[in-house]
Amino acid sequence: MDLPLIDDYLLFLKTNKYSAETVYNYERDLVTFVDFLSSSPTPDFNKISKKTIDLYKAYLVSRDRQTPIKGEKGAELSAQSINRMLSALRGYLKYLVDRDEPVPIPPEAIKLVKTEKRHPRVAELADLVRLIESPQALEEDPLVGLRNRTILEVLFSTGMRISELVRLNKADIDKTGKIFILGKGKKERFVYLTPRALNILERYLVTRNDSFEALFIPYSGANVNNKDKRLSTNYIQGKIKQYRNKLKINVPVSAHSLRHGFATYLAEEGASPAAIQILLGHESLDTTTRYVHASDRFAEETHREFHPLKNPKSLS
Repeated sequence: MDLPLIDDYLLFLKTNKYSAETVYNYERDLVTFVDFLSSSPTPDFNKISKKTIDLYKAYLVSRDRQTPIKGEKGAELSAQSINRMLSALRGYLKYLVDRDEPVPIPPEAIKLVKTEKRHPRVAELADLVRLIESPQALEEDPLVGLRNRTILEVLFSTGMRISELVRLNKADIDKTGKIFILGKGKKERFVYLTPRALNILERYLVTRNDSFEALFIPYSGANVNNKDKRLSTNYIQGKIKQYRNKLKINVPVSAHSLRHGFATYLAEEGASPAAIQILLGHESLDTTTRYVHASDRFAEETHREFHPLKNPKSLS
């Protein structure tokens, strides 16, 4: 079965400048809902109810859930992933309402699930530095080692998202290390390389004797001769995980962890949350403060320095 006007909805997303990745994710999440409906007691979209949504939530929690890849069983979803899928359905219903199309339930009837508020964990700065410098020691190919170290240096120096990094072209960086970014939601901003990161980047670019425009390219594989070739986010995430395991860093580390660490350690040095918000490209300062508040050490030092009864002489 298909959802009413689903192709029109996806076209609407594209024409409203949603990224190709976002449109793909919306489509995939709605396919999951279609798969659920097909095997539910109420397979007709026009007859779904609030109870249908409750059953859909239970379906998403189940490991027996079918993924959009036919026959593949789904791994357990986090509350954040479930909410993303519910939001995709809610956005689709809102589109139908805006088009004056009939909807079986109002969009606001789809309530998100409660998410667990975990205390964010950031690796120690020394461990992040070890991770950033590790590719040149862990990779057999020195070109790969230099390229991968440059990737990690750029990520931690700028705080950019991994999706932003893989889209970078050589021409996006000026001689001072200033980089123009077209980020999430098509928001424009500048990020900046530290002198250390700029030095590593210049060393890497000297090894690039090619005309490819992408900043980071694969040296082998099926797309090695493709003029539009560039590294994938999956490759970079996989390499970070590999380095972390070899270094035995006990805090989970990913490309997002480098972004998280960038914000946390800037805050520890006294950077303004508003400035960090601009560098990260966050829409809301509330989002930024979740990064900034992640540092236990910063909180501890603040407590020791500013608590009104910090002085032992205050004891009677």
